[in-house]
Amino acid sequence: MDQEKLLDSFIEAYMQSIKYLDEFISEPAADYHLSFEQYMILHDIARKRDLTLVEIANNRHVTRSAISRQIKVLLSQNYIIQVTDESDRRRLYLRLTDAGEEVERIVSERNQARFQGWIDHYGEERAKDILEFIQDFSHMNKIVK
Repeated sequence: MDQEKLLDSFIEAYMQSIKYLDEFISEPAADYHLSFEQYMILHDIARKRDLTLVEIANNRHVTRSAISRQIKVLLSQNYIIQVTDESDRRRLYLRLTDAGEEVERIVSERNQARFQGWIDHYGEERAKDILEFIQDFSHMNKIVK
């Protein structure tokens, strides 16, 4: 296959797979009016109690303002609360509300079930190969920039 046809095939596969992957990842959270990014924040808070906005931003390698926008939505939906650190009043911890715990649990279960469907279809080794390719591609993208 010459390079032009290879590029065309790559672009076509990209357009189809990325759209599918985006829907695959986003759909379980959408039922609760959450973006995938907002769900991931809930998931992070569920995994580690007393997480701060700064810690989430650092872990995700994004700006604090990007996380702050997502947190405002989660606060308005009553999925999280902010609790002031008693020893440092400037520090705010994020915690899930009961509703936030339930939504995080349900969406996590749905994601796990969907992912298990992939594993059942492709097998664990192929899933690992796909993951390795995506990680390699992401790493290469950082180098080439």
